[in-house]
Amino acid sequence: MFKKEVIVDGRGHLLGRLASVIAKQLLEGQAVTVVRCDEINISGHLANNRIKFMKYLRKRMNTNPKRGPYHHRAPSMIFYKAVRGMVPRKSPHGQAALARLKVFDGVPHPYDTKKKMVVPSALRVLKMSPQSQYCVLGDLAGTVGWKHQDLVKRLEEKRKQKAATWYQGKLDKVKAKEQAFNKIKGTLGKDLKTIAESGY
Repeated sequence: MFKKEVIVDGRGHLLGRLASVIAKQLLEGQAVTVVRCDEINISGHLANNRIKFMKYLRKRMNTNPKRGPYHHRAPSMIFYKAVRGMVPRKSPHGQAALARLKVFDGVPHPYDTKKKMVVPSALRVLKMSPQSQYCVLGDLAGTVGWKHQDLVKRLEEKRKQKAATWYQGKLDKVKAKEQAFNKIKGTLGKDLKTIAESGY
């Protein structure tokens, strides 16, 4: 069953596994938004992955590098390119699939207040042994030219503080409601059964 939009939290997922699942969903017609791409994981040590990325940066057009290939440094665009490679992007079907994908570093508004999903078949804790080395995509991007890592971290701290304040307020409201109900519980009598049957 398709939803209007599925929001996936990229934190703790493996890059290739997550990209393959999302590519399949896009081709089947599902709109997908991935947030916190900067916290996606890649298997292997950071130094080794940086060496691989630097080799990738050397691939360019000999006569005019401005014509491509283009090497994106932002984690969201690195992930986008991974998904793009798993989709027949030059056909109308593939282009329509990629148009259904949105990728973000951090969690911008309005996705900060929406429910997010995970992909169990792509989670690092389920698919890699505890002894295996891994690195975070945001850290890798920061070593190869991504300039907004500190900004995203600051914005994420603000978002988490705001979310914690909201959640504490929610708990306080629930507690106040329970206390008020317990206070008048003895005076309700027969009405208490009616209230319970109504779901309150």
